[in-house]
Amino acid sequence: MLIALGVIVVLLLGIVVIASTKPNEFRVRRTARINAPVERIVPQINDFSNWVKWSPYDSLDPDMKKTLTGAPAGTGAIYEWEGNSKAGKGRMEILDSSPEHIGIQLNFEKPFRASNIAEFTLAPNGNGTDVTWSMHGARPFASKLMGVFIDMDNFVGRDFERGLQNLKSVAEHA
Repeated sequence: MLIALGVIVVLLLGIVVIASTKPNEFRVRRTARINAPVERIVPQINDFSNWVKWSPYDSLDPDMKKTLTGAPAGTGAIYEWEGNSKAGKGRMEILDSSPEHIGIQLNFEKPFRASNIAEFTLAPNGNGTDVTWSMHGARPFASKLMGVFIDMDNFVGRDFERGLQNLKSVAEHA
């Protein structure tokens, strides 16, 4: 019994040590080529009422409560949501908006508290646009512990890839 307890303690200490070596910040980034000009893509991102067409998060809860306030689009636009355990609860506000960059303050309340920055960078490329969706923020110790078991880049990155593919479909057929 003492040996089993000792093994458990060593495993837990190992997990804590591994977690403590994780970076204090995280960044997730995905890029997709969209065969549409910037002018057709920016309104899809800049106006939160359009997110229902492409955001992978909007479909997590069909009964999700959404509130749009502030500016109708661009800097000052606010999107608040509250949904089931998958969708959680949070708030986004567009902090800056230009044809090349849209910066969003992203605050989660549920299922966990977090404050991150989401960014969309748009770079014209021939007849299309390279769109990068990224998110970065602080990584508190609890998040580092989760990171021992869950790869944040893969976890969130898959959602970003799906969202960018949806955005591509919407913008290319607009």
